[in-house]
Amino acid sequence: MMTGFLLTIAFISGGLLLGLATLDKWDGESNFFNKIAGVLAPFQTVIGGGLIVLAILKFWSAPIYNTVGIVGGFLLLTHVIGKAPAFGDSLKKLSDKLMPFKAIIGIGLLVVGILRIF
Repeated sequence: MMTGFLLTIAFISGGLLLGLATLDKWDGESNFFNKIAGVLAPFQTVIGGGLIVLAILKFWSAPIYNTVGIVGGFLLLTHVIGKAPAFGDSLKKLSDKLMPFKAIIGIGLLVVGILRIF
């Protein structure tokens, strides 16, 4: 029960961080999403790690949603993964290939997070 709640929060938070470019265009002049992302940005690593771990734990309950969560968590952790000497090049290349889809994955995370509420 608590794992599902934390996963929902991670989906929404990760979606806001990854989909910020698109959300900012929809927002107009109020900068609402920029303010939220400013609060969440220091926790980007924690949110990304939480998305990966929690999505793996709950994977078989909703495999498609949780696959989006794992990919989103991976994108949130690109700055950390690049520093890992064991994974370095291969994960960095994968991250670079996924980066053009960052906003789409972010909006997908946000939608999945909102759907998980209901």
